[in-house]
Amino acid sequence: MAALAWLLIPVAAAVIAVVWGSWAARSRKSGDVAELAGYARFREAMERQDSGSRVP
Repeated sequence: MAALAWLLIPVAAAVIAVVWGSWAARSRKSGDVAELAGYARFREAMERQDSGSRVP
């Protein structure tokens, strides 16, 4: 029984590696559109005038 356990450990590790590899190599369909829109909003917010709410 111990020999079977020693055989199952590398097999389970190989299965986990295959699942992780396929997940890591998946194609992401979201693209850069959402990220670019968020960056544009960030730039617009940084370019706005100061509201004058600072305390000296």
